[in-house]
Formats: sequence, structure tokens, C-alpha cells
Amino acid sequence: MAPVGTEPHRAPGVRLNSLLSRTASPPIAEARSWVERYDGSAGPLIDLSQAVPGYPPHPELLDRLGEVASTRDAAAYGDILGDAALRAVYAELVSKLYRARIGPQNVAVTAGCNQAFFVAVLALAGAGDAVMLPTPWYFNHKMALDMLGIEAMPLPCSAECGFVPSAEDARRLLTDRVRAIVLVTPSNPTGAVYPTATVQSFKLLCLERGIALVIDETYRDFIADGSPHGALGHADWAKTVIQLYSFSKAYCIPGHRVGALVADAAIVDEIAKILDTLQICAPRVPQIVLPWAIPALADWRAANRAEILRRAQAFELAIAGLDGWSIGSIGAYFAYVAHPFAGGDDAALCARLVAKQGVLCLPGSYFGPAQQGFLRVAFANVDVAEIARLPARLAGFRLDADPARRIASTGGA
Repeated sequence: MAPVGTEPHRAPGVRLNSLLSRTASPPIAEARSWVERYDGSAGPLIDLSQAVPGYPPHPELLDRLGEVASTRDAAAYGDILGDAALRAVYAELVSKLYRARIGPQNVAVTAGCNQAFFVAVLALAGAGDAVMLPTPWYFNHKMALDMLGIEAMPLPCSAECGFVPSAEDARRLLTDRVRAIVLVTPSNPTGAVYPTATVQSFKLLCLERGIALVIDETYRDFIADGSPHGALGHADWAKTVIQLYSFSKAYCIPGHRVGALVADAAIVDEIAKILDTLQICAPRVPQIVLPWAIPALADWRAANRAEILRRAQAFELAIAGLDGWSIGSIGAYFAYVAHPFAGGDDAALCARLVAKQGVLCLPGSYFGPAQQGFLRVAFANVDVAEIARLPARLAGFRLDADPARRIASTGGA
């Protein structure tokens, strides 16, 4: 679907894959186009749209990336599944973090976590199969399934339950076509951190049904107490769990595109076929530097986690005094916020919010069915001082006097 006011580009006489044509357009680009309507009258833009670190990489990390980039080794192909040193160091990290037994043979290095998800579902399911996604879902997951012809089966999560999914609800909805259940914890878009008991209940359900449990943990470094779930800490983890991760957020290197996948060694071997076809190898420069960075920057990452927690607390304080606004869930990089303007087009609402008040966030409709009335806020992008300006901006926002305008709501981070 093209952004409003434009027609999709067409190649004369060429038929495109109908699955791709029916897949939603990238939403971050669409949302950023709304900024053109803002005249700056409310003050500097407060950009709460995309999940990117609001602080720079560690200086020594930048220095090492620059040095490695000029080497011949970094310009060469690497191993399909990732550099051996990175696979070994990452396996050691995951083993320690989850009290698990993970070896390099269980690790595949990918070009970001989106690619990790894509290759995982491509290994698990085919056109006509289904994958269960809790809603609200991460839009790129839905887009990947749509273009592969795999049904995205919604698993509704409610504000009353803190947007934490229920394994019993999943059990009632499962059909024989479902090949995997996907969990994202901490959640994008809600920030909800799933309790260990919840993750374990999904693991047991997937073991029982003989399907995969795909756990996207892109934001695990920002869990307040630093303790992720324990689903990898049992000997049977490899029978069902596929874990996904991104180095983009914790190391502030989203442009370098490095992620990782942990799975049974036999699954990793099959995924190698997909990776070889898609990209041959993930970018070499960060792969060469990360084995140093993982142990060396542990304290720096912990300090950044504390900073993100301060921003979350500042955001909670900013919203607390606003009439009609409330936080449905908050954690890691995100808050899922209920607004007082019920009904209508929430994408149009977001476009007007940035045009009039200079606040850019994403509408709930980007994240699945029945999400009208919510906004996703990525507060990690901005510092505490910028967050403190939000109450005045939001309190001064009015939806009236602007003719209804339909802006395409389509399914970046």
C-alpha cells in the first residue's frame, strides 16, 4: 500500500508477486513523512517514532570499527553462519545469561534481528501454514509472514493483562496449520516484559504440540532487573526454542546490521542454506569487533540500561498528570499509551499531533487489529529533558478543527 496521495510505481507489462503487492509498506518512512507538515511553532521536534538508541556508541567501539573497516580481512567473505570468534563469544554469553548449555554450533549470525526472524520462519513454515503472533504485534514480523504467504494468526493481548499473552488463550486458538508461536519480550510495541512463568507455559505448549517457540529478545539488555526468562536453562530447550537477538540497541550500531539466532544445531544447519542464498555472510566489520565488545563493554551497557530506566520513569511522570492519557504498558524502549481521542483514524491523529505539536509517534493501527486508541512511544530516542516537554505539548493538543483525512495505516523498528 502506498502512502496517501501517491500511486505505487508500476513496471509496464510486468506482474509482481501478489503476496508482495499485498504486503504493507514500511511504516517508519510513512510516519516520518508527516514531519514535513510541522512548522516548528511548538518547539524542536520530539521524535518518539523509531526504536533507536538516543546516545552514541562507546568511543572505543567506534575507533575499533574504523580501524577494522580499513583491513583486507573485513572486506572478504566470512563464514555463512558468522565468524567463529563471534559465535563462540556469543554462545558463552547466552550460556551464562540463561544458565544454559549453548555452543557455537547453536548460533547463527545474521544481518540484524529482522533477518534472523525471516530465516527462522522460512525454515519453519511455508505458504499456507500459519504462525501465531500476539497482538499488538511488531509490524515487520507481520510483513515478513505476508510476503511469504504464511498466515499471521493473532493472539489478542489486553491492557487489563498488561499486554502479556496467555498460553491458554493460545491453546484454544491453535490449529494444525500453526507451525510456530512468536513471543517478543520485552515487547515491541508495548514494552511488556513477559514473566518467566509465561514464557515457560508457552514452551510447554509448543513442546506438547510439536511446534517452535520463536522468542525475539532484541531489547533484553534493557530489562530493569537485568534478568531474562529461563526457557533456555533446561536441557530440552533445543526441541522447541529459537531465540533471536540484535546487537543494534545494546551496542548502538543499528546501521551495521548484526543479529543472532540460537537454535538446535540441526536447525542452524538448515538455516545456513537460507543465509547463503540471502546474503552469504553478515557484515564483517562488526563481527570482527564484537568479540571484544561483548565482555569489554559490559559496564557501559549496564549504565545505558540505567539511563533507559530513568527515561522510562520520566515518561511515566510526564503522562501521569495528563487528563485522558494513560500508559497501558511500559518497559525497555517503549510505552503503549492510551489517548483520549477515541474513534476515527489514529494515523490521521498522529499526523496532526506532529503537525501541530511537534511530537512524532506511531499509531496503534500499525501493530495489528483492534489497536485503535493506542500510540506507541519509543522514549529511548530522547533524553529526560526532552521528555519533560511532553506534558505541555500533549495537553495543548486538540483533534477538532482538522478535517478528517485518511492516511494509509500500514504495517524499521
